[in-house]
Amino acid sequence: MHIHVDSILPLLENMKAHGASDLHLKVGLPPYYRINGTLRKIDADMLDGETIFRMLLPIIPNRRKAQYEQHGDLDFACQLPDGGDRFRVNAFRCCDQMNAAIRRVKGEIPTYESLHLPAIYEQLIARTHEGLIIVCGVTGSGKSTTMAAMLEHINSERGVNIVTIEDPVEYIFKSHKAIISQREIGIDIPDYADALKYIVRQDPNVIFIGEMRDKNTMLAALQAAETGHLVFGSLHTADTMQAFARILEFFPKSEHDFIRGSLSNSLVAILAQRLLPGCNPEIPRVPATEVLLNGPTTRDVIRQSRDDDIPELISSAEAEGMHGFTRSLCNLVQDELVFRDTAMKFAPNSEALASLLRGIKTTAQTMIHRVRASTSG
Repeated sequence: MHIHVDSILPLLENMKAHGASDLHLKVGLPPYYRINGTLRKIDADMLDGETIFRMLLPIIPNRRKAQYEQHGDLDFACQLPDGGDRFRVNAFRCCDQMNAAIRRVKGEIPTYESLHLPAIYEQLIARTHEGLIIVCGVTGSGKSTTMAAMLEHINSERGVNIVTIEDPVEYIFKSHKAIISQREIGIDIPDYADALKYIVRQDPNVIFIGEMRDKNTMLAALQAAETGHLVFGSLHTADTMQAFARILEFFPKSEHDFIRGSLSNSLVAILAQRLLPGCNPEIPRVPATEVLLNGPTTRDVIRQSRDDDIPELISSAEAEGMHGFTRSLCNLVQDELVFRDTAMKFAPNSEALASLLRGIKTTAQTMIHRVRASTSG
């Protein structure tokens, strides 16, 4: 049924019913939902910049409107009136007109089990009280959701002070055993640099940095980790090797040895992930993961600039909890969360994955088996 769009709220409210992760408002097109990773057009009127501006104006924080006018780009969050799902909004100017990309953040904070994360994630948080944990992945890989599950675990188990710096605030935490202060860039504090400058004066045990995006935020994270805090941060990189490269890019080459030394001492783990289409309609997206844990061998690799040895280090230490994307993809197929051919498509090394998957059915074979089982029943 064709609909006339004149308010943002119905579009946001319908995202949950459609299982949509994102909403795109683009000038010259009708609204689009992203469902199970695929963009799907809504049967609605085409949008113009004035309509998009009018739709978003009621939900833009008053203190942030000038930022859009000045910079042509604005990140903020909003919540449905019923207190349910929240939404991370990026409004951006394109051809002098407003467009927007809106990410749905579920109201409930997920668990490791509901996210289908490997057991090492829970084990890691249970035994770690200081140091730096980096979660990395490309945009839309579920980094924020994974870190929310980790923080909620700490919130439920430890009497600590958690301070987050987010742009914008996504998941809203309620204090359980911990006390939590969530600070939003542009509303509570001007930028990451100012927030991190004063954060240690707030007596935190745990610090969450929404995105480590430059030299100042990275250096502050390392310094906090070295002084006994547990620090979480995210990086926009595809895997653990790229995470090291990205961190070093923040600093001049003359400082690389110093940064490597700091990382070798303060790093706890780098957790990389990417979302794959699931084979169960009730679990439409599942994460494939890569885990690098710090230890004596890892410290040597970091200090000696042997980044190319990281994949081999990970694959040779699976008994310690580390694993690469290939092993993770194999486990997802064996657990019937991802089809074999889907895993092969996303595999960094298809031949290595194929050798692990000997005897596991393809998508077509699995579907035929399920159909026969259901008809015979």
